[in-house]
Amino acid sequence: MPNPWTGKGNPYTKQEVRDRLQAVVNQKKAIIAAGAGTRISAKFIEKGGADLIIIYNSGRFRMSGHGSTAGMMAYGDANAVAMEIGEFEVLPVVEEIPVICGVHGSDPRRRMWHFLGKVKDMGFSGVNNFPTHSIIDGHFRNVLEETGMSFQKEVDMVDLATKMDLFSIVYVGKPEEAVQMADVGADAIIAHVGTTVGGSIGVTSATASMDDALERTQKIVDAVKKANPNAFLLAHGGPINTPSDVKYVLEHCNGLHGFVGASSLERMGIEQSLTNLTKEFKALTL
Repeated sequence: MPNPWTGKGNPYTKQEVRDRLQAVVNQKKAIIAAGAGTRISAKFIEKGGADLIIIYNSGRFRMSGHGSTAGMMAYGDANAVAMEIGEFEVLPVVEEIPVICGVHGSDPRRRMWHFLGKVKDMGFSGVNNFPTHSIIDGHFRNVLEETGMSFQKEVDMVDLATKMDLFSIVYVGKPEEAVQMADVGADAIIAHVGTTVGGSIGVTSATASMDDALERTQKIVDAVKKANPNAFLLAHGGPINTPSDVKYVLEHCNGLHGFVGASSLERMGIEQSLTNLTKEFKALTL
């Protein structure tokens, strides 16, 4: 149902968001979710027809010209930044599509049930687990796991969100993480294969090949299909950047429902259009 006070738009219930996405799949169309770090990005992403808008702290860094991975660093309060972007930038201009809040589920300073209540009251229709420790590996990941800042905390956050009737769309890096999220009722699971390539601040050598990205994505999809066949399955990151890349992945990964674009949609669009438009103006002669 639409907002009871305005008659349109957010917030939606968990089932209402699921129904909207299922309608897209039933039409044999790809679900497209997009990260938005600014008001103008959100406004025109909606005009372009995206199915979901996701807000997280990395959007602010990305649209300030920094790598999205800055959102994983101690450069600010991730949860506060996401709420601020939502309240003052995105929610005031998005008219109809669901808006999802990126929540740093392992933040030890938060009473998560209380914070999710604020997220819901703000008018968000769901949550996403970002920053996420699922994209951290090696010794540092082990330290996080053993010192109270584990991926399980993100799973617990999604479990709470499910009980609070919030839609959840979550990042995972491994099949076992995907199963953990599926088991607590995550509605949509994103196979995250690494930082997006390309553009002015994308990775170059620190990325997976397309074959590797496909293999990793398929393993996650297969694991979720067994654990919760009702979950929506989406691709993200690494070499999956352009519409043609996404088309290729959808054709070669069995069971995938769509794509989440952050840098690949928001940042790339700005970089390319501003560069090309400026060149057109500079080509003018007297």
